[in-house]
Amino acid sequence: MRYIFVSGGVISGIGKGIVSASVALLLQSAGYRVTIIKCENYLNIDAGTINPIEHGDPFLCEDGTEADMDLGAYESYLNKNVGKNNFITMGQIYRTVIDRERRFEYNGEDVEAIPHITDEIQYRITHAANAEKAEIAVVELGGTAGEYQNIFYYEAARILALRNPKKVIHIHVGYMPTPQHLGEPKTKPIQLSVRTLNSMGIQPDIIVARSLQSMDKRRKDRFALFCNVHADDVVSAPDTDNIYRVPLMLHKQKIDDRILDKFGLKKRKDSLDLWQSLVDRIDMAKRDGKEIVVGIVGKYFSTGEYQLRDSYAALFSALEHAAWKNDAIVRTKWIDSEKLNEQNVSQKFAGLSGIIVPIGWGERGVEGMITAARFALKEKIPYLGLCYGMQLAAVAFARTVLGWSDANTTEVDPKTNHPIVHIIAAQKELMKRRAYGGTMRLGSWEALVKKGTIAWSAYDKNNAFIDKSRGLTSERHRHRFEFNSAYISDFEKAGMVISARSVVEGLVEIVEMPRSKHPFFLGTQGHPEYKSRPIKPHPLFLEYIEACLNISKAKL
Repeated sequence: MRYIFVSGGVISGIGKGIVSASVALLLQSAGYRVTIIKCENYLNIDAGTINPIEHGDPFLCEDGTEADMDLGAYESYLNKNVGKNNFITMGQIYRTVIDRERRFEYNGEDVEAIPHITDEIQYRITHAANAEKAEIAVVELGGTAGEYQNIFYYEAARILALRNPKKVIHIHVGYMPTPQHLGEPKTKPIQLSVRTLNSMGIQPDIIVARSLQSMDKRRKDRFALFCNVHADDVVSAPDTDNIYRVPLMLHKQKIDDRILDKFGLKKRKDSLDLWQSLVDRIDMAKRDGKEIVVGIVGKYFSTGEYQLRDSYAALFSALEHAAWKNDAIVRTKWIDSEKLNEQNVSQKFAGLSGIIVPIGWGERGVEGMITAARFALKEKIPYLGLCYGMQLAAVAFARTVLGWSDANTTEVDPKTNHPIVHIIAAQKELMKRRAYGGTMRLGSWEALVKKGTIAWSAYDKNNAFIDKSRGLTSERHRHRFEFNSAYISDFEKAGMVISARSVVEGLVEIVEMPRSKHPFFLGTQGHPEYKSRPIKPHPLFLEYIEACLNISKAKL
C-alpha cells in the first residue's frame, strides 16, 4: 500500500480537492487501483446537520453518507461511487476513541491524543484502502497547515510515513498571490506554509502552486531553493476556465511520473483519451454551443455581503454536465426565494429558458419557491423540482389547478386543511426526540417508473434503467417529508402524472405534467444532481436541458 497525503496552505478553498481528485485520476489512468479519502476538521459526525452556507452543499453518497462536497469531485473524476469509508471527521474520531475508553477497551491506559487519536486516524485510512483493495490511497487533509483543528491528521501522516518508509509522499497545495500593486507572483506565502509543515516533522515531496497565471522558472527555482524540493517537483496550477482541464494540466507537467518514481513504480498504461474527449467537448460547447439561462430559486445564496455558489455545488455541476452533452452552455441566474413574489416574478424571470427549485429546509422563503413553480406551470417554462422543489411543485399544482388555496406542506403549516406533503410515521418519533443527524430517508432507494412518461423517456434514452423490463431505477434521497398518498387520485384526475413510485413503500418519487400540457414540468423526490458525472450526465438533467434548448429555439 502506498499513501499520498495532500495538504493545503495559505487559504482555504484553493482547489486542494480538485488537485487530489486529479492525482487520483492520473494514477488510476496509469493502471493502479486508487481510493481517495477526505479528512475533515469539524466535530460534526457528518455534514448532514451543517448549514450549507457554512460549509457548502453536503454531498450525498450512494450509501447515505452526508459528506463534504469534495467527495462529489472524487466521484466525478474517478467515475465511481464513494461512501462512508472515504469520509473522516474529527467528530467521528473523538467519538470512537471515547466510546472505546468507556467500554474499557484500552485496558486502563490513560487515553491521550497521541497515540490513540492518531492511531484511529491511521486505522480508518488503511481500512478504507483495504476495503477497496486499493494499491494507492490519496488522502486529502481538510483546512490549511497550521490550524489547531487538524494537527492530529498531520501527526498521523507523519507517523504513517515513519512506519512505512518510501511508501508515503506528501503533496502541498498552496497559493501564490499576485498583488495588483506589485504585478509579480509572491512565493513567500507558500514558503511559510511549508515552514509550518516542517515544524510538524513533514517535508513535502511535491509542491503545487495555485496562481492566477502559469509559474515562471524564477518562481519555480525559488520554491526549490527555499522549500527544499527539486525544481521538477514544483508544479504550476494556474486558474483555468474549467476544472476538468486540471488533470491534463498536471499530467503535462508529469506529476504522475514523479509520484510513481518516488514510489518505485512504473506506469502500467497511460490512457487519458476519454478525459481529453470530455475537455474537447466542453471547449466546443463554449465556442459554438447555444447558451441558455436557467433561474435557480433558492435561499442559501447569501453569506454576509457576498453570494455563495458552493451551497448548490452539485446542482451547478449537473447542469453543466448535461449542457455540454447537448453541445450547449448554461448560465445560471440566482434568485433569492425570500425576495420573490407575485408582484415581481415576471420581471425576475424575464429571459429565462428554465426554472429550478432545489433542496431546502424549513419555512423561510417557501412562498417564493411556490410562486416560482406556479409561474412555470402557468407560463409553460421548463421546471425541474429537486426534493423540496418537487414537494412545493405539488403544493403549487394544488393551489393553481385544484383551487386549494391553503394547500401546503406540514413542514410549513402543520394545520393546513390540505397537507399535500406530510411527514411519514417513521420520522415522527425521531423528530420528537430531536434526532436529526443521519435519520432521514438517506442514500439510494429504488423506484418503478411509469411507461410513456417523460421520466421513462429520459431513463430509457440514456440506458439508465437497472431493469428496463420493470422500469426499475434508483436515486439518492435526503429528506423526511413525503408526498401525501391520500391525494394521488385528486392529482391524477386533474392532469398530474405520478411517474415513479418507490419499490419498498409505494411512495411518490416523481411527478410530472404530460408533454401535451407542458413542455417540461417535473419534480423528483430524489437527488439526481448527486449522481451526475461529467462523463455520464444524469438522464433527468439531459431531458431538462433539451427542453430548455427547445424553448430558447422557439423564442428566436
